Amino acid sequence: ESKEKSFVEEPPELELKDLPSHLEYAFLEDSNKLPVIIAKNLKVDEREALLNVLKSDKRAIAWKISDIKGIDPRFCTHKILIEDDYKPAVQSQRRVNPKIHDVIKKEVIKLLDTGMIYPISDSPWVSPIYCVPKKGGITVVANENNELIPTRLVTGWRVCIDYR
Repeated sequence: ESKEKSFVEEPPELELKDLPSHLEYAFLEDSNKLPVIIAKNLKVDEREALLNVLKSDKRAIAWKISDIKGIDPRFCTHKILIEDDYKPAVQSQRRVNPKIHDVIKKEVIKLLDTGMIYPISDSPWVSPIYCVPKKGGITVVANENNELIPTRLVTGWRVCIDYR
């Protein structure tokens, strides 16, 4: 049995992001704990009915990735089988800018928390991590010569880890 308390028993402090105008946050606990996103245009009785159902079944909601029920990671985890005389290639550590470093750090912590990866302090093998921008829409920006340049918007970052 897990010693870790669930989010329902001990809700964490969360950073709430701005929502589109048709959505709003509602909270299943007092003092802004256990946020859910609902439609803003619900009637008062619809809103209350929805929140009552969510409050009564809040343990059914996956508040963190490790709460999601599914295939046991041990079932679908692959092992790297190598020859006995195979030598690992040494790669130097790469520097990344602070913004991307934070993105990678959050993703690695998330993977550690779910048990999908685990630290091995004495392993000579490394998995290179790359952070690439998620493609959003395109906007037009004027440059210093007043020429309109199409520019791709970055809506977030995708973390790619090589598990070979």
